[in-house]
Amino acid sequence: MALMSPTTEQTAPAADASIGRIVSVTGAKAIVLLDNDGRLATRETTTRPDMGTLLAIETTETVVLAIISALSVPVPAQRDSDSEIWIAELGLVGELRRGDDGAAGYFNRGVTIYPGLGDRVRVASKMELHHAFCGDMERSVRVGCLRQDNTIPAMVRVDDLLGKHFAVLGTTGTGKSCTTALLLRSILEKNPQAHIVLLDPHNEYATAFPEWGEVISPRNMQLPFWLLTFEELIEVLIGDPSERKQEVEILQELIPVAKGRYSAGRSKEAHGVRTRADVGRFTVDTPVPYRLSDLTSLIDERMGKLENKRDIAPYRNLKTRIETLSLDPRYAFMFGSLTVYDGMAQILGRIFRVPVEGKPITILELTGLPTEIVNVVVSVLCRMTFDFALWGEGKVPVTIVCEEAHRYVPANPALGFEPCKRAIAKIAKEGRKYGASLAIVTQRPAEIDPTILSQCNTVFALRMSNDRDQEIVKSAISDTGSGLLEFLSALGQREAIAFGDGVTLPVRIRFDDLPKHAMPRSSSAMFTTMWQKPSTDTGFLEQIVEKWRLSVSGSAATETSQTALFADAMGLTNSTDPAPAPRAPAPVDPATRRYPTTPSAAESTIHRPRIPEPAGYGQMASTGAPPPPAQSQAQGSNALRNLRDRLNRSGR
Repeated sequence: MALMSPTTEQTAPAADASIGRIVSVTGAKAIVLLDNDGRLATRETTTRPDMGTLLAIETTETVVLAIISALSVPVPAQRDSDSEIWIAELGLVGELRRGDDGAAGYFNRGVTIYPGLGDRVRVASKMELHHAFCGDMERSVRVGCLRQDNTIPAMVRVDDLLGKHFAVLGTTGTGKSCTTALLLRSILEKNPQAHIVLLDPHNEYATAFPEWGEVISPRNMQLPFWLLTFEELIEVLIGDPSERKQEVEILQELIPVAKGRYSAGRSKEAHGVRTRADVGRFTVDTPVPYRLSDLTSLIDERMGKLENKRDIAPYRNLKTRIETLSLDPRYAFMFGSLTVYDGMAQILGRIFRVPVEGKPITILELTGLPTEIVNVVVSVLCRMTFDFALWGEGKVPVTIVCEEAHRYVPANPALGFEPCKRAIAKIAKEGRKYGASLAIVTQRPAEIDPTILSQCNTVFALRMSNDRDQEIVKSAISDTGSGLLEFLSALGQREAIAFGDGVTLPVRIRFDDLPKHAMPRSSSAMFTTMWQKPSTDTGFLEQIVEKWRLSVSGSAATETSQTALFADAMGLTNSTDPAPAPRAPAPVDPATRRYPTTPSAAESTIHRPRIPEPAGYGQMASTGAPPPPAQSQAQGSNALRNLRDRLNRSGR
């Protein structure tokens, strides 16, 4: 939408536009004695003093701008014929420097020439509003219009918004999702080569970015277990480490050995020379691949050397847990890959949109993930965001948007997952230096870690009715426009108070409408409409029960499908399929390395959402890389026979 500068005729202040005079100036505040002659009440809304209205005070070299923060009548009249005093309290926010022609020009925050006692005050003209709120149009995007004058666009400065983090706060149902979608869409329209990652816990944003979004869900997600840090892996495999310290120590000792074995095997395949596993090169947190089969083999080796059966229990429990997760279809995105390959570059490329390929935003749908590891997945993604920006030296700035952020960084230190909180806090505190930006979206500011919220230098505060939430937002603003926050409980739909570095001045804005095709799936249920229809479909209930059981247990498969799952976990394939080749050291052609975004028809008919390999990996056999060793196939066959025997004995 083209933004036209107002003409002189439209913007010149009227001769009788004065509304009062300055009677007190204290620091960044002033008091105006309003003219009580009956004319103010008859003025139009745009020229009448109101809460949040921007006023202008002319001095010799500047036009000082101030925001009305309070209106009062200290001594109300007892009778209609009596006169009374009307007072307006102002916050001085900036000034417009006069040019050589005497006209007000560029806007600056802060005041260098203060108004004097008796100076006349008027409502700011349209041109002054335009200079104050629009600023640098080239690096700003429109998100709505001013509440004071709906012909003036509300502009957001993108570099300041993203470079210093921002937050969208508001009670549920006030339009947080639509506001977030509008902000991001406005940015993407001007910046088609952006790199944005949006964590979507309710699967509502895919419809908001139909033309720009790369949607990643548990059905097509690839987040292999070896990308996890030791703390994250312990959370997945063990849970509370304080109760199972022996198992933690076992993993801490064996994981570097498993990584060394995989690295030694790769070196042998590449050079044809047998090399010794160099365990010292790797730590438990080094993000390099390793095989679960190597890990379980090491566990078996250690168990075989133990003489006391009591010492075997931690090893046996750990091995059972690994095998259970490998069979669980809910964890297929993490443990269900057919082969282990070093696809870290491809995973980063898909998540952070390098190259963009017309999809500048990645929407990570978290619904469907096991609830006990959602925080782990968020931890991995946030940690990778910071590390990607750090080691990329800021050449590819990335913004990560945390919807329902109070889940991941709660104010209560006893809640949440500590590595996840640390990862988000690291972006908030240090990400600006490396091009990692954070956006916080939450309906409960009082329940979010105040350290995280304090790092968000731009805030869009929608309607809030809770006193604690209002106090948190008020404490975040030290600007002279804090009086605007008194409106928080009375804001209308699609209205917000915006303040911080992303906007030139604290302002009450009304957001633009989103196109119908770009609305998030966040509308409230229409109870009166849906309750007019009878619900007699028993098939619908069966679908609910089936989805419910799968989401909780993840093991509704038959003996045949369980056998297939175990074969997948052990790196086996069907006899009719060619043996998958490990990833070659050469880089993959970017045109063929994309992951599929939706499952095929055959995949959607089985209980386990089959995670397809990236398109480029299946073609690596042509590069000359050898197939998996025959020993691994034999180990898998033995394990498969043992599984079948156990299933037969249990009668399943």
